[in-house]
Amino acid sequence: MRILIIEDDQEASAYLAKGLKEAGHTVDQANNGNDGLFLATTERYDALIVDRMLPGLDGLTIVQTIRGTGNLTPVLILSALGKVDDRVKGLKAGGDDYLVKPYAFAELLARIEALGRRTTAAQPETRIKVEDLEMDLLARTVTRSGRDIDLQPREFRLLEYLMRHAGQVVTRTMLLENVWEYHFDPQTNLIDVHISRLRQKVDKDFDQVLIHTVRGAGYTLRAAR
Repeated sequence: MRILIIEDDQEASAYLAKGLKEAGHTVDQANNGNDGLFLATTERYDALIVDRMLPGLDGLTIVQTIRGTGNLTPVLILSALGKVDDRVKGLKAGGDDYLVKPYAFAELLARIEALGRRTTAAQPETRIKVEDLEMDLLARTVTRSGRDIDLQPREFRLLEYLMRHAGQVVTRTMLLENVWEYHFDPQTNLIDVHISRLRQKVDKDFDQVLIHTVRGAGYTLRAAR
């Protein structure tokens, strides 16, 4: 499952993200309501975990807003407010489940996976395509214009992240956190080396360049403008 955590407590969010990744899930994180709402409405997720008390927009407002757009992504609301009235408000706002803090991670994992099983109408994403570049997530293969591209595991993860965010600027911090799972900058040319190798495999010998450097910002994968 691809899961978005909207939680302003960075330590709690990191702990939760680590556990979910270890359980085999893909995780994005937002530490305030505004960023959380943006990701929830511009990206596709299998489930959202939303803290109720957030800087910017509060959790209930986020849930109400995404439901107002017709977005039916399952939502698990987290809150220290555990009275019956509080839980009712959360569910009425559009939450699918409500878990009171402090909680056991095993219970949260069971609940979020149960929510994922309910969304049987949506077919799992098995392929990503950008222009003539195609990635098969099940077979772990990549082709461009029908030509096989042999990638190392880290290169595959890097390309997958760029393809999932096609057309968007991806920063070094985003790549370090989501591809290497570093929450600090190792002050090396690690990313530059991998991007260079990836370009040699994805763009070399093709007329159209897909991987672009955005000076002072990061990288983006898109067709040349």
